[in-house]
Amino acid sequence: MRRILRDNGLTIVLLLLFAFSICGQWLTGWRVAVEDAIRHGKAAMSLAGYTISPEFLSSVFENWESEFLQTGAYVVLTATLFQRGSSESNDPDDTEPRDADLAAQAEKPGAPVILRKGPFWRALYARSLGIALALLFAASFVLHWTQSARAAAAEAREHGEPAVDTLAYLLDPQLWFESFQNWQSEFLSTAILVVLSIYLRQRESPESKPVAAPHSSTGT
Repeated sequence: MRRILRDNGLTIVLLLLFAFSICGQWLTGWRVAVEDAIRHGKAAMSLAGYTISPEFLSSVFENWESEFLQTGAYVVLTATLFQRGSSESNDPDDTEPRDADLAAQAEKPGAPVILRKGPFWRALYARSLGIALALLFAASFVLHWTQSARAAAAEAREHGEPAVDTLAYLLDPQLWFESFQNWQSEFLSTAILVVLSIYLRQRESPESKPVAAPHSSTGT
C-alpha cells in the first residue's frame, strides 16, 4: 500500500483536491440557489434537485471546458513553438527530434505495443494526448452550451418571455461571455508560468529547471 501511495501520490492528491473543490462548489452553489429562491418568494430547490439542475451543471462544464482547452492547446503548441530559457519548452537548439523514427523506437523494450501495429496506428498514437484533450474540450463545451441553454430557457419562461431553443443559444452572447471569461484567464496563467520558469525555480519540481541552472537553459 505504501508503494502504491508513493507511486501514485500526485494523482491521488489532485483527485482529492478536485473532490473537495467540486463538493464545495456543489454545496455552496445550492445554498446560493436556496437563498435566491427565498428572496424571490419561490420554493427552495432540494440538494438533489440542484445536483441535476442546468445552473449547477452549466457552471461545472463551463470550467472543465476552459481547463481542457488550455491543457490541450498547451500540449500541442509546445510541440512546435519554443520559449528560450523556459522549463516548459523544448530546446530550440536541439536538432535531434525526440520522437524521430518511431518504427525503430517501437522495438525498444517497454515501448507501447500499438507502435508495432503499423504507420497509421503509430501516427494516431503519436498524437493521442492532444486528440483526447480536444475531445474532452468538445464534450465539455457541448455540455456547457446545452445546460446553459436549459437555464436560459427556464429563466425566460419565468419572466413570461419566449425561450430560445438550444441551437439558437449557440449564438447567444451570454454563452460566449461565460466561455471567454475563463479562456482568457487560462491562457494568461499559462503564459505567466512559461515566462516565470525562465527566472524562478521550484526545488525538485519537474515543472522547474534545476535550481542552479542558468536562466538561458531551456527545458528541464
